Amino acid sequence: MRADTNTTDPANTPEQKETSFAETALTLGGKSADEARRTGAIDSADDQVEKLFQPQYQTANSPAHRAVWDRGVPIDLFQATPLNTPPEVRKVMDDSLAVVRGFRESKSIQDDKGKIRNEVLEALGDAGYWGLLVDKKYGGSGTPFRSFAPFLTEMAMIDPTLAGLASVHGCIGAVDPVSTFGNDEQKQRYLPKLASGERLSAFALTEPCAGSDLTALRTHAKLDGDSYILNGEKLFITNVVPGRTIGVVCLIDDVPNVLVVDLPPEENDQFQLRKYGIWALKHTHNQGIIFKDFRVPKENLLLPGKGNGLTIAYHGLNLGRVSLCANAAGTMRLMMASMIPWVHFRETYGEPIAKRELVQRRLGKLAGMIVASDALVAWCSTLIDAGYRGEMECIIAKIFGSESQKEAAIELFMKTHGGRSFLHGHLFGDNVHEYLAPCIYEGEGEMLGMAFFKSLVKKHGTQFFEPIGKALHAAGIKKPNPLNPAHAWALKGALMPYAGWYLKELVGFKPKPQLPKMPAALKAHAEFAAHHLQHSPLKISGTMRKHQLKLADRQCRMSYLSQNVQNLMTILATALYAANHENETVQAAADIACRDLKRKFLLTEPSDRYFRRATEVGGMVAEGNFPGVDVPPDEILMRYDK
Repeated sequence: MRADTNTTDPANTPEQKETSFAETALTLGGKSADEARRTGAIDSADDQVEKLFQPQYQTANSPAHRAVWDRGVPIDLFQATPLNTPPEVRKVMDDSLAVVRGFRESKSIQDDKGKIRNEVLEALGDAGYWGLLVDKKYGGSGTPFRSFAPFLTEMAMIDPTLAGLASVHGCIGAVDPVSTFGNDEQKQRYLPKLASGERLSAFALTEPCAGSDLTALRTHAKLDGDSYILNGEKLFITNVVPGRTIGVVCLIDDVPNVLVVDLPPEENDQFQLRKYGIWALKHTHNQGIIFKDFRVPKENLLLPGKGNGLTIAYHGLNLGRVSLCANAAGTMRLMMASMIPWVHFRETYGEPIAKRELVQRRLGKLAGMIVASDALVAWCSTLIDAGYRGEMECIIAKIFGSESQKEAAIELFMKTHGGRSFLHGHLFGDNVHEYLAPCIYEGEGEMLGMAFFKSLVKKHGTQFFEPIGKALHAAGIKKPNPLNPAHAWALKGALMPYAGWYLKELVGFKPKPQLPKMPAALKAHAEFAAHHLQHSPLKISGTMRKHQLKLADRQCRMSYLSQNVQNLMTILATALYAANHENETVQAAADIACRDLKRKFLLTEPSDRYFRRATEVGGMVAEGNFPGVDVPPDEILMRYDK
């Protein structure tokens, strides 16, 4: 179930909204009015997205938030629903996979410039690939996201670029904005063409001065008669060539909005592509766009008169973040498929390196990363289909998937293949930038980690700390001293609710998680995660209390706490997912992933028992016992047995 804008009002513009918690804190903390205003605009967009969802599905009621702040972890909300793809959707998926396999076998996926051929994109359109996320009444398949996301893993095992393009088109491109925020006329006009692939799409948000700080947008549009006059420059836009349909975030009367723009078939005086050299995304078209007095019909404005373009951007990015994790799971399987034949071929001192502990540990660790990524994809897509916003959960998936792919590429894949990794034609050497770039896509990891933390503490801060800050400000107290009677008197009303919460948290009982039947090792991991999640509020609140209005400047501390909470939730989701999987190697790999994440949380060194277990799992992988790696291995380069 997706958000339905026809039943809720996405709120007002930032100027009409009450001052946000973050804006108040920054103002009281001595920040400039401009920074407070910009932060308030981001908070306003976030609040607007919240109002697209029913209260029970908003962030404060999400499993990630409740696992920390509620008494008891909602275990049922950390379990993924079984994969049950409708037969007609599965046929579209199978046909799409067959199309790409055919082009791969004939070595014709890319043209002489290394870009995906138009013939491939058109053939995928005929198969129904581009309409997977479009509603059936507009010519699509209406695919549940629980089916779509793991399908991207399958596609990534054949061609990660084409898997990524499905996400660009359906999640962050024009499909989701029009489906979720468009009116009936806009849906009728655009979705059939987007479903058929007649028009492929992209989303233009980033600008030369606006990356993580989206309040620095400069692209603007002004209404002139029956059309908007669009001016500005967009940068790093994937899947942009003339003839595409794209969503452009621009300022209209100083408020971010989204215009759906049909790019002309050729560049002209009003529309040019900015071409640059970029190492990543080399098989697709990633370019900048320059608009100069470019006319867009006024009926192309999404949510006319009441929306915020950042609202639309944030909504689609959640889907894109889960898709990125799914793509990483497929890409890491490609690495595994390349490593297995190599470790049996390569010998040192008369023995295949498949027998060496270091190599086995690498394969075991890689298997754990893959299973954890699969688990996060299944969990997040389940929540999205159930109607949850899923912002915090999708951030966890994005960060884990992208960081795991980076680590797998450098520490496991490259080091196992050695010098051959850098040969032309080797998977690593030819794709290293593709492996690293997802750490930046859909939001840089540490920046997203702070966004996760902000969402985690927002309700707690608004409920307890904002009244204290306002009381301090009203009393003119800059450095509160609880031993000062005047300070204590000024804060008596504001402090009492927090004191009550703190005492209850300090001495209150936390129930044990109600876990399903699970293998002993995975159950122990789940109990560990649940225990530490339930005992994290005092540490988090203590950090807020210590730094007070300066917390926004303590980025390193926020990032550290955020990552700890994310790791605990990944442990819980992974253990529950693997417990429902019958394959012994999958369960063993999940055990390794959970052990690795627990060690990061506890800051402890690996034990000999861990090494024995990791090498055991790696040996199982080397013998072909890890499921879902049924792809032809790449060629072993510079063989020495001929």
